[in-house]
Amino acid sequence: MNMFDLSGRIAIVTGGNQGIGLGITKGLLSAGASVVIANRRAAEGQKAAEALQKDGFNAIAIPTDVSQKASIATMVEKVMNQFQKIDILVNNAGVMIRKPLEEFEENEWDTILNTNLRGLFLCCQIVGREMIKRKKGKIINISSILSQITQSGRGVYATAKAGVSHLTRSLAMEWSKYNINVNAIGPGLTITPINEKYFKENPADLKKILEGIPLGREAYPKDYAGAAVFLASDASDYVTGQTLLVDGGQTIV
Repeated sequence: MNMFDLSGRIAIVTGGNQGIGLGITKGLLSAGASVVIANRRAAEGQKAAEALQKDGFNAIAIPTDVSQKASIATMVEKVMNQFQKIDILVNNAGVMIRKPLEEFEENEWDTILNTNLRGLFLCCQIVGREMIKRKKGKIINISSILSQITQSGRGVYATAKAGVSHLTRSLAMEWSKYNINVNAIGPGLTITPINEKYFKENPADLKKILEGIPLGREAYPKDYAGAAVFLASDASDYVTGQTLLVDGGQTIV
């Protein structure tokens, strides 16, 4: 038996239409899972799902705004009606605003916390209730190396991600009795479509971060697929409450 085989399992990936979420979606699909892409912009989610379907994968898209509890509940209801179960939840949807803390507006704080932490919690709670009924499930929260370290201009984002990692531990402790594993992945510097634009405009910031990465390069979305498959599979059955840092060694310097 291949302990990394996800055949027959149903996964939800929030923000699974682009960036790290799409890299993880492709990894789960390649391991045999069926994946529901839950993202805010319907057209972009459908486009991603159709491209994956052309490659022979079982992927669908359901428009979902994780900052709205009703939207999450509707998405979960649709998944349960179609598949009757949820085996894997990957909470990837997130937003980033880079600016000095003294310049942060209250609405910008709310935007980051409502999506990156509150929305993630609501997804865990609503999906978790279905997993509790079956006494089985794998939840993977996308945190960040900024849950462990700090970087200029990213203080509010880092605060939210620190909350993600601690919430991961709390959920793992409370839900272990239901045979639900809750872990997180902590990405480092990653070139996604959004980040690529930022770093092209701010090459000095990119250079500074790269100088602190022992492996000497930035990550790409595909670099997180293996960690996600591990945490979603039987191979991680005795792993819970952890934030797995996938950062090229950046946090060991």
